[in-house]
Amino acid sequence: MNEMDAQQLARSFVSSVDSSNVRNDLSPYLAAANASLRKEELNEGESGYTITKPNGKHIITVNSQEIEQRQRFTICHEIAHIILDLASSHEEVPSWAYAKRDPNEVVCDTFAAELLMPYKQWLSALPNKEPSLQLIQHMAEAFGTSYPAAASRFASLSDIPCAFVTMERSTVRYAVRSTPLRRVGAWVGTKSSIPVGSLSHKLREAGVNATDELEVAQDIWFDNWGKGLELWELARHYQQTDTTIALLWFDSDDLPEVEIDRFGVRVEDDGGLVELTGELPWPGRSKRR
Repeated sequence: MNEMDAQQLARSFVSSVDSSNVRNDLSPYLAAANASLRKEELNEGESGYTITKPNGKHIITVNSQEIEQRQRFTICHEIAHIILDLASSHEEVPSWAYAKRDPNEVVCDTFAAELLMPYKQWLSALPNKEPSLQLIQHMAEAFGTSYPAAASRFASLSDIPCAFVTMERSTVRYAVRSTPLRRVGAWVGTKSSIPVGSLSHKLREAGVNATDELEVAQDIWFDNWGKGLELWELARHYQQTDTTIALLWFDSDDLPEVEIDRFGVRVEDDGGLVELTGELPWPGRSKRR
């Protein structure tokens, strides 16, 4: 199962329950998953797990020591395992880390995001404003999620050219692109070093918790991109975990007019046939003998 499949299944699941008060009450999701909730003090780094009884009833246990946003995400993540019938794999890899994570866990994160921030509610609640630190924090508080989760959701559902990038240590691990960016084949290279010249690189080099916003060259972030244009980068670095996240965006007028093939790859102009002008090109200097 891929993330697109999980997204569609999650939206179908959300539409089948009353999610109007999901910000304050996740019980409709629990009931639909035939699950009950238990909160206990678990070991540090252990967010939660699910036990299934012989009668088919599921018991989701979350770590009461973690903050509310983390607990809410864990509940929805465990519901994803139940609904998608995917085995858990929580061995020694932090939930925020994409490196070496089991694909099932990444898919369940996608499902959980759809439950916590239902896309119809998200779009209706999103202010018609330029992206900003204040806007992302506002949406995070409105849906009871973390700042990174809200920033990622903003990028995935935005109608402007933008991307959300997750970095661990010095490496780009994951990128979410908006539909306008996908349409023009704009790629953020993963498994590569955080690009020098980016705000993310600057914040990580400083070695402290920090958030900032800066205008940078587009070709710093996007592979095979034309030079001379700029984009906004809103970056945040978490020193304790050595993770960095960035929201990248620019004006729709700065999007290049490109052709994308059926594989989502940009079609480069190789000169092709000369445009017809209506004028005959012959006779030329040379004649056939």
